Amino acid sequence: MIGWLSGILRAKRPPGLLLDVGGVGYELEAPMGTFAELPALGESVKLFTHLIVREDAHQLYGFSAEREREVFRALLKVNGVGAKVALAILSGMDGDTFARCVIEGDASSLTRLPGIGKKTAERLVLEMRDRLQGLPAGAGAVSDLASGAARPGDPITEAVSALISLGLKPPEASRRIAALESAGLPSEELVRLALRNMV
Repeated sequence: MIGWLSGILRAKRPPGLLLDVGGVGYELEAPMGTFAELPALGESVKLFTHLIVREDAHQLYGFSAEREREVFRALLKVNGVGAKVALAILSGMDGDTFARCVIEGDASSLTRLPGIGKKTAERLVLEMRDRLQGLPAGAGAVSDLASGAARPGDPITEAVSALISLGLKPPEASRRIAALESAGLPSEELVRLALRNMV
């Protein structure tokens, strides 16, 4: 297995890029989030990689962050999700946003991604929840949401976490906060309003 490649970026035409590693040109495919992180042509870059070997091809995928690669690998384990769909998911939203949708049971946001229908979105929410919680600490929102911790300074996330700690299921907590006019309100007020609307 190739864990990462470090070399000179020679070409980038989404979703493909060409990396010169010691005089050998490696062709990779990458999500759009990785393309946004790439340097200019001719500069050096390090990418975490995942190799898929098929009868007719060896396909190498590159990621600017290790956590994106781990989410990609977890996606490949979901029934009916191949490399193209996994790449499309991570091109449509970053790994942290995807994790938030899964942990909060937000299948409707996933259906906005290309190639993701209602059934696939529901399967992703069902099958990915445990896999995302199993990812190493430091994977951004993956570990934060799995542990019930909120991102400091984000009133909506803090309010959702507070409702979860009060016994609501994550999808219900998210729905109740999303139903509020939340612009500019602190998390305490959001929780108060959500609880008032339950009575």
